[in-house]
Amino acid sequence: MLYLRLFWEFFKTGLFAIGGGMATIPFLYDMSAATGWFTSEDVANMIAVGESTPGPIGVNMATYVGYLTGQGAGGLSGAILGAAIATVGLITPSIIIILIVAVFLKNFRDNRYVQNAFYGLRPASAGLIAAAGLSVAISNLFFPDVLAQSLQLAAVNWKGWILAAVLWALTNKVKKTKGLHPILFILASAAVGIALGM
Repeated sequence: MLYLRLFWEFFKTGLFAIGGGMATIPFLYDMSAATGWFTSEDVANMIAVGESTPGPIGVNMATYVGYLTGQGAGGLSGAILGAAIATVGLITPSIIIILIVAVFLKNFRDNRYVQNAFYGLRPASAGLIAAAGLSVAISNLFFPDVLAQSLQLAAVNWKGWILAAVLWALTNKVKKTKGLHPILFILASAAVGIALGM
């Protein structure tokens, strides 16, 4: 029953997370509240690991959640099964939609209603990605538990702000580091986060 629910939760996420992996983040927060499989802090950690590992972030996070959930139910074999089921659940809607679109695209490519539908999906996709970016920023620049109780300086994650300011300066203002590959900044940020216990 757990694996069926795992598939269903990620199937819904894959079906409605239009705009890529970052658009899955609001759905993960809802899934966290609904199932209790992981916490909002776990989501922030998943984002950090998912962004710094190869592959689409949505798939990486589905695999991770499935692994954690399955591990609690059946050890290592349950973890592997959970990771596979969650990943398949997330990508199944995309595969179905791609097959349907491929079949009908030739006939409807120039259809005004199809073009308008895709045009209408753009703001929804932008909104989901903006919500994901905002939730990532809040979880990294503030302490969400303290922030939920009251707006005070104790809610500010000063280490996060300093790291963000340094990264912004290195990627936008310092000529020597401005053109470096983003993976170097991701690796450096991971190292700093580990060193400072962030």
